[in-house]
Amino acid sequence: MENDDVRDSWDASAEAWVDFVRTGNDVTRDKLNNPAAFDLIGDVTGLTVLDVACGEGYNTRILARKGAEVTGVDFSSRLIRSAILEERKESLGIRYFISDVANLDGFSDDHYDLVSCFMALQDIENYNESVSEISRILKPRGRFVFSIPHPCFEKISVNGARIEASNRYFEETKYALNWDMERLSIPFRTISFHRTLTDYFNALNLAGLSVSRLIEPTLTMETARRFPLLKSILKRPQSVIIESFKDAKVRI
Repeated sequence: MENDDVRDSWDASAEAWVDFVRTGNDVTRDKLNNPAAFDLIGDVTGLTVLDVACGEGYNTRILARKGAEVTGVDFSSRLIRSAILEERKESLGIRYFISDVANLDGFSDDHYDLVSCFMALQDIENYNESVSEISRILKPRGRFVFSIPHPCFEKISVNGARIEASNRYFEETKYALNWDMERLSIPFRTISFHRTLTDYFNALNLAGLSVSRLIEPTLTMETARRFPLLKSILKRPQSVIIESFKDAKVRI
């Protein structure tokens, strides 16, 4: 199960996170990562989709509007409550559950066409168990698509100081992440985990998932001019998006 401190940090930050996402201030999501991720995912019309670590449901709603049959799960009861309240307003047919991704009891084997996890796998402590569960519930040849902060260039906290992960790349690190950018109305704090790309690839391999595509999203010059806070992404990636699929012969 997830450590209580990780879940508690997201429960405590739920109000601030909802405000951040729904006021258009999550610029890297809207202008960089979502366009690249949804381009990779492609047409979802009629697909059964599970969005894990779905938060307040921002991307589950996008998937549902695109024609998918969507379920969202998150371990934060407060974020799921916000997602459910929004679903009552828009009625997209999304089902939400409070669940630890590492233990998806109640979700059937070989059921989903697609599992997505948008910029959240780095916040899941038991990631090996989570990837194994994701593989179990995917149909044979089903896809798992996830995005994470780029492990080489993410900023991590070590002894209270913010450093670039490349300086300690091979050390798996649990750290507190202070969200205190100027565009935030309410600063907050969560807990995250630095891992290497090899760690993530090994978790996929152990779960019988084969990587088919990897993307490091970048910006057009026009977008960088419109959103100066993103211009550093022209020189180095902010994130990685990985697509994997379940081997038809594998039984988890």
